[in-house]
Amino acid sequence: MLWICVALPLSVRGEVRVRWTVGEMPSAETLGMSDIVIPWNEDAKSLLETARKQGYRCYVESTTASLPTVAEAVRNAAVAGVILRLAPGERATAEGVLQKVQNTAPKLRILVLDARGKQPDMKGWLVFKRDGILQVSSPTSQPWVDSNLPLVRFARAFDPNQPPFYTFSWDLSDPLQQKQGPSPSDYALAVAEARAFHADLLLEIPENQQRALARGDAEALKNWRQVKVYLEFYALARRDEALEIAPRVAVLTGDYDSSYEALNLMARHNIAFRVLAASTERDAKNFEAFDILVVFANPDATQIQAIAEFAERGGIAVLVNLPGSYPWQTSPPAKTNAHSVSYPVGKGRVIELGEAVSDPETFARDIRRLMAKQSVPVSLWNSLTTLVAAYQGEKTDETVIELVNYAQELLQVQVQVKGELGSVRFASPERGCCEVLTPSYRDGFTEFVVPDLTIGGRVILSLGSKALQQARPRKTEQCKRRG
Repeated sequence: MLWICVALPLSVRGEVRVRWTVGEMPSAETLGMSDIVIPWNEDAKSLLETARKQGYRCYVESTTASLPTVAEAVRNAAVAGVILRLAPGERATAEGVLQKVQNTAPKLRILVLDARGKQPDMKGWLVFKRDGILQVSSPTSQPWVDSNLPLVRFARAFDPNQPPFYTFSWDLSDPLQQKQGPSPSDYALAVAEARAFHADLLLEIPENQQRALARGDAEALKNWRQVKVYLEFYALARRDEALEIAPRVAVLTGDYDSSYEALNLMARHNIAFRVLAASTERDAKNFEAFDILVVFANPDATQIQAIAEFAERGGIAVLVNLPGSYPWQTSPPAKTNAHSVSYPVGKGRVIELGEAVSDPETFARDIRRLMAKQSVPVSLWNSLTTLVAAYQGEKTDETVIELVNYAQELLQVQVQVKGELGSVRFASPERGCCEVLTPSYRDGFTEFVVPDLTIGGRVILSLGSKALQQARPRKTEQCKRRG
């Protein structure tokens, strides 16, 4: 049997794919999605046939163990490709299997799916360890955001051959949640997060909601139309991984789990960072573009020398719980406290933390304090639940700021962007494109207020006309800063 799954012309095409497991399904036009992923099992053939009739471009999902069998079954079928779903700790095994399959079926497209994603969410508290004792943060402290930005950054470093591609499971532990399923705003947040950070997402839909959509339930379709607004908005965005504005903070690590919480809080404090794979980033020149280097992985002799050279040139290196003998320890420490020692090295310094990150919130704040103001590309105020990413726009004088509000509630966001930019426009799924915002200027930065951010939004900044640049007031009312 030959399964031919095609995609009809749709207004929405992009990198959000939907996973489908029940026998009936709505049309691709109804979902506003062109790509559907069918798990490989005894029902896969009939589901693929149904998907063909409904206008989808089809992918088959496989485990590592079944990949050779699945590849052989679909290699001559007109499917778009195979999604290899990786379980935690399975990557090393999967690489060998994947290579063998690609050798036997070189034309078969295989995408690797990372299943370590988290449901994007905002929580009022977190559990952390201090002095070996589990503690719960105060409900009045800053909110905790669970984001997939660390996973996206990690994937770019460790699997550069494809865009970051992840999935997550919904937390439906509550009986009411099990009955109702994720809300439209939950789906919208998942879409906004993935697309704002230029990642691909495999979206899970619980089977009760799948059935409701398939039978045309009025309430289910009404709710999904709210999700489609977000799918349409982000499908129109330009996506180019090379155009991300270079961060000034690098994180050298080899293990995702041990560094996630620290990276997540760095993202929450809107510290732009790039993950560097400890297994490959060994030369001093790889660190030249950064001001701060956070090291979670045990450095070898070459990397130790590179870290020393980085500090000599004026960089700040932070070694996290990596005891050992290092060349900078021959000099007297400049500062010592209960948990850290700081050594001057040339124009910079090396800070050794004597324990693992027990309080990610404090750690992120400390990294933020080490950053020079002039090197921070984007800062936010009064927006403890909003993450930001900055990209080069389509034009050479454009900067694009992607905002994601995890609180899922209407919010004003105060933004400061490096550089003096005359044109500021805001677009969002709810408000369309574009609303002109009034900027102000101080110390080489552009400041403005985004009036209504619900979940996702985009700010496009550019130099504007030359006349505007010359006539621009040098001092205007500034944003009131808090938080």
